[in-house]
Amino acid sequence: MRIVFSGAGPATILATGLLIKKNHEVIIIDTSKEKIDTLSEKMDCSFLHGDASKPAILKEVNPKNCDFLFCLTDCDEVNIITSLLGRSLGFKRVVTSIENTELEEMCREIGLKDVVIPARSISRHIENMVEELEDIELSNFLKGEARLLSFIAGNEEAGAVSELDLPEDAKCIYYYRDEKFYLMDEQTRIKKGDEIVVVTHVDNLSELNKRWDSTQTNGG
Repeated sequence: MRIVFSGAGPATILATGLLIKKNHEVIIIDTSKEKIDTLSEKMDCSFLHGDASKPAILKEVNPKNCDFLFCLTDCDEVNIITSLLGRSLGFKRVVTSIENTELEEMCREIGLKDVVIPARSISRHIENMVEELEDIELSNFLKGEARLLSFIAGNEEAGAVSELDLPEDAKCIYYYRDEKFYLMDEQTRIKKGDEIVVVTHVDNLSELNKRWDSTQTNGG
């Protein structure tokens, strides 16, 4: 795969090292020439000096031939702008990192479907450590052709879960409402704004992604 990172921070550097070992092509864009010069001596990938939120810079990586754009600078606003630009230029998938959780809903509303909040992930890990709960790798359970997909319920999804008309080998398993976790059952009624998590066969992902294109995220 051809993968582009906006921002040469610690997460980008660590991820790039792993991706290179798996023979993926990586391009890192950063505004710091000094940082690029230093990293280019250590890492076997491509670098581009400039601001990825500027069309002229992002076009240089040939977006339509790229599989991922990860927007990982330390500025939420820059990441959001870069993500919107990347989507319009034709990146197959765009991932947006934000620190301010208040921006999450706005990102969903403007169609940024893959939103990552590092602080939330870290806080949940800390909570599990304090409560002596074990963090379990998702890959231990999503084996073979099983995948997870989540989406934010809109007006069309509000109502009985049985009315969602999912494929035969797909099932709603849990949801979040007001930051609280609930298991699904046949009597569950979905409300607008609920985050619904579905387990499904990998063959259904394309169809379901198109159905919930503006809100979904994938796992596995």
